[in-house]
Formats: sequence, structure tokens, C-alpha cells
Amino acid sequence: MSGAALHTVFDIAAWCAAAIAMWWLSQVRGLQFPSQSFELPYVAALVFGAGIGAYIFGTLNLWFSGMPGIARSVEGALAGGIVAIELYKWLHGISLRTGARFALPLAVGVAVGRLGCYFAGLDDFTYGTPTTLPWGHDFGDGMLRHPVQLYESLAMAAFAVFYVLAVLNRNAAIITNGFYLVLLYYGLQRFIWEFMKPYGALIGPFSLFHLLSLFVMVYAAVMLATAPNASVKHERATA
Repeated sequence: MSGAALHTVFDIAAWCAAAIAMWWLSQVRGLQFPSQSFELPYVAALVFGAGIGAYIFGTLNLWFSGMPGIARSVEGALAGGIVAIELYKWLHGISLRTGARFALPLAVGVAVGRLGCYFAGLDDFTYGTPTTLPWGHDFGDGMLRHPVQLYESLAMAAFAVFYVLAVLNRNAAIITNGFYLVLLYYGLQRFIWEFMKPYGALIGPFSLFHLLSLFVMVYAAVMLATAPNASVKHERATA
């Protein structure tokens, strides 16, 4: 099976894993999330923003790295989705925080999806820079490189485990603020891995995705800093 075909298989697996994670959360007794995040206009805005962001930032990074073509980016999708939903909420007068139900699906989806990037090889342009470390991987050009896709997959899997434990322990603060926690965590680990990728720099040593990671982290930090206190009442965690 070709790298592109394997990537597609894992993309589908990532969406399925995210859906299973969302279904599992819906089965946890006493756990509730804002209904707005399941309304059709909300979902449409999210999908539209994420899609636009994925292609704009993925393609720009490709061009800034001196390569032609069109590409997609997970982080671009996150940034686009954030902007689209914040605009949607502003236009509709929604002050409630609506992202909590997406924390676990996001972590699980990225953890699985990055495996597809790993198996896709050089064509995916998500591989790392050369390394002499014993776990360096040859993606097909005879050079050992950082398997940054696996670094990210493991990092997000670790967050997923952390979040599941928080749900099982009814940790209301983590459940309620889970989306912003996963964004902060994702942005931080992504910022680190970007130093191990052969992407073109925009400002000093920083690539487009370094800057995008900073945007995601700042957004998450502001939302966490201004978050209302969360508490569990009558064994019900509302997010």
C-alpha cells in the first residue's frame, strides 16, 4: 500500500477514533456539555473555518519552505476553527464556552492521525530533520530523521489518558476547561517539535507553525485565565 493510501486509512481511523471518544463522553453518567456545540449552524461554522484554515496555513507553509503545491495542516484547522467559532458566537450573542466536548476527540484524533503522517513518508512533508539518535527513522532518502510525527502522536495520546482519568475522577476543572487545556498543550508540544522540522523560517528561527503555535497557546492561556470557577455538584460535572 502506498504512503498516500496509508495516510488516508489513518485519516479515516482518526475521525473514527474521535467519534468514539465523543460517544464515550456522552455515555459517562452525569457528564453534560453545552448543547450549542451540536447545533447544525455551529458545526457548519466549525467545519468551514477548520477547512479554510487547514488549507491556507498548510499551503502557505509549503510555499514558505520553497515547495510548490497545496497542503493541509492540523494546526491550521485548529486556528481556523477557533476564529470561525469565536466569530459565530459573537454574531449570535453566545457568551457560553462551548468547546469542552472536543477536548478528548481532538487529542485522540491527532494521536491516531499523526501515525498516517509517519507512514506516508517523505511525500507528506511532516518528517523531521536529520538526527544521530538511535530512534531516527529513514523515510526513504537514506537519512535518519526525527520521527516527529510519533513524538506528537505520543504526546497527544498522553493528554488523552490524562483527560480520561480526569473524567473518571469527576475533575470538574479539567473537564470544563479541557478544550483550552488541550489547545495549550498542543500548541506547546507543537512549538517544540517545529524546531525539528525542515520548514522555512519566517522570523529568526521561527516557522509559520511556530507563530501559529504561539497564537493557539496565547488564545488558550487567555481563556484559561478568564475561566469561571468549576465545581462538581451532586456528582455532576458540567462542561
